[in-house]
Amino acid sequence: MIRKILIANRGEIAVRIIRACKELGISTVAVYSEQDKDAMHTQLADEAICIGSGKSKESYLNSTNILSAAVATKSNAIHPGFGFLSENATFAAMCEACNIKFIGPRSETIDLLGNKSMAREVMTRAKVPVIPGSKGIIETFEKAKSEAKRIGYPIMIKASSGGGGKGIRLVRKEDELENAFYTAKSEGATNFGDDSVYMEKFIENPRHIEFQIIADNYGNVIHLGERDCSIQRRNQKVLEEAPAKVLTEELREKMGIAAINGAKAAGYVNAGTMEFLLDKHGNFYFMEMNTRIQVEHPVTEMITSVDIVKEQINIANNNKLSFSQDDVVLRGHAIECRINAEMPDKNFAPCPGKITFLNIPGGNGVRVDTAVYSGYTIPPLYDSMIAKLIVHGKNRDEAIHKMIRALEEFVIEGIESNIDFQFDILNNDVFKSGNFDTSFINQEFNM
Repeated sequence: MIRKILIANRGEIAVRIIRACKELGISTVAVYSEQDKDAMHTQLADEAICIGSGKSKESYLNSTNILSAAVATKSNAIHPGFGFLSENATFAAMCEACNIKFIGPRSETIDLLGNKSMAREVMTRAKVPVIPGSKGIIETFEKAKSEAKRIGYPIMIKASSGGGGKGIRLVRKEDELENAFYTAKSEGATNFGDDSVYMEKFIENPRHIEFQIIADNYGNVIHLGERDCSIQRRNQKVLEEAPAKVLTEELREKMGIAAINGAKAAGYVNAGTMEFLLDKHGNFYFMEMNTRIQVEHPVTEMITSVDIVKEQINIANNNKLSFSQDDVVLRGHAIECRINAEMPDKNFAPCPGKITFLNIPGGNGVRVDTAVYSGYTIPPLYDSMIAKLIVHGKNRDEAIHKMIRALEEFVIEGIESNIDFQFDILNNDVFKSGNFDTSFINQEFNM
């Protein structure tokens, strides 16, 4: 039985997990870097322990220090949140070896699905549609040339252990291939410690649709519907919504079954996300599976009333899922805007600094996940996302209007943010129509 959970993360996701633990009556331990000593998650947890300097590699990515903190505080479980060590198979295996429950999938599953080329093979065997591409990794430039010719341009070169938009290069013609090949390998080595890459056919202007999966240790796997994550900038999600306006009930069922089959084929346990690309003809293709909780999980919680973090803990306690697929009903529509400390008019450069005034929006169907407060200084060392604004309405139109109203109420002074940029997206006629794809921001905002 899980008695005490150490949260191996920071920011709003650490606060989110602490709140779920408190509601379950489970003690919590926050870890923090020297830079984060005044962070909200350190104040909300039952205990807090410093694990290193402000640099991520010396604190939030320092698995030895984190495990030492867990042992010192007698924590018998670790929740990794998202980012940092959340998809690190070695860290998960270290937790297992220390008899500390890693709240997520097994280490071998993370290792399998973290390698995108291996994940493609698993999905192919499970008869989940995959994007046409290379068979396994591409080790040499000569092999890259022959594979690109076989697949046909345009193609995407992707880091096998990639994620978050890093290690990805679009190649439209052969004379662009060499630079893209070596750049993707270099980014993979720098960001993930793995320079292996694979290749996929580039799907022009798709929708990015993902399905939330939850699986227990008894073979029960369900999905909680889909999220449309097509509003992106440089492969980074900006706004997400659920359900996807573009899906018919027939297509939703077909994609949901594929997502469940893929998760079963991988032997998946706990919460995860199957990501697909949907082309303009209604064909969908497996892209990757994220073996952690997603930034955008709140929109799914809003339309299903399922607390995904609590379900993660429930599964980690070796309990069966508390509901079946038939119990999952999608109600209304939810939208999430990622609020970042950045300057959109200066190529979205980060904008750390002290928040001198903060007004958080509220009202029926409005949720804000954040770890900032008035007087808090946003450090320059971490991701620029400082809050998630989520709304729920009885339909998409109501959700859009509610989000516009909430954005108008959201005031952050002392730093720059992307609130006005999000406001422009919500008021855009193409967005309102629902007839958009991953090229939306580039096309509508001339980027």
